[in-house]
Amino acid sequence: MASSAKMLEVPGPQGPRQVRVSSPDRVMWPDAGITKWDLAEYVAAVSDGFLRAVGDRPVTLQRFPGGIEGEEFFSKNPPRGAPEWARTVVCTYPSGRTHPQLVIDEIATAVWAVQMNTVTFHPWPVRSADNDKPDELRIDLDPQPGKGFTDVVEAAFGLRELMTELGLTPFVKTSGHRGVHVYARIEPTHEFLDVRHGVIGIARELERRMPELVTTAWWKEERGEKIFVDFNQANRDRTIASAYSPRPLPGAPVSMPVSWEQLRDVAPAEFTVRTVPSLLATDGDAWASIGDAVGRVGTALELWERDVADGLGELPFPPEYPKMPGEPPRVQPSRRKMAE
Repeated sequence: MASSAKMLEVPGPQGPRQVRVSSPDRVMWPDAGITKWDLAEYVAAVSDGFLRAVGDRPVTLQRFPGGIEGEEFFSKNPPRGAPEWARTVVCTYPSGRTHPQLVIDEIATAVWAVQMNTVTFHPWPVRSADNDKPDELRIDLDPQPGKGFTDVVEAAFGLRELMTELGLTPFVKTSGHRGVHVYARIEPTHEFLDVRHGVIGIARELERRMPELVTTAWWKEERGEKIFVDFNQANRDRTIASAYSPRPLPGAPVSMPVSWEQLRDVAPAEFTVRTVPSLLATDGDAWASIGDAVGRVGTALELWERDVADGLGELPFPPEYPKMPGEPPRVQPSRRKMAE
């Protein structure tokens, strides 16, 4: 029999709000014994840092109605029954289709999303007032088999140096899994395709500087034992788990902002739904100043333009994208060679 609902009180813009959490004893992470109520309390406990990361952004919800070992789906349309204080914004997708997505303006909306069995929050890199022009440049460093967290950290420091040279101020977080995410706030002056090209310019330059460690190869068979710079995360409707967002993995890990001074010494698995609230209360939010350092994507675009002048062109887009101008064939290199 389902457990009875509980009410969680959280701050609101004009006083406390009461958010109903049904089935609070539902176990979301069986290995860790973490329940839906635990998850709701976690989101409320990290509200300041979490809202700094997701606030005023369209958000895709990764939902698990029966816990992380059960059914999983992504909600782009807001779930039914959204509270009256929740806001939406219409987003345009690569297909040209449009529909509303949830915007989280206050922590009550995030707790309600947990009520709807959301585990991971995936915000767009845009603000709701103009969701065609990103205000965040995000780079996902993804270790391939044979590489570990120490290798990713080495690549991250190389990326930090490069981005700083370009006038950007990079901030870093664990992915909640094996990788590292590096972000920089930018002026919202360019559309997604331009920002993607800026990321490709950065990725190719990092690959030139660290050729034994870093790769921009889209096809897995060409990556080897390196760190893949996932440039396609810069595309429209491609998102990364937010700062402080739990991940649907054993142990309930969290994508955790850390300082660059801490990065070499952290153990990502230690950042969990159970541990992060006290760590945040003690150490503060490593991304507290991210909004104070806004750069321009134009310097990264200059790298792209230089490479285009040298004969380097477009790279593959995600498979759900329509065929894009200048894109190389979407065929695995090994299959392409067999056909020749």
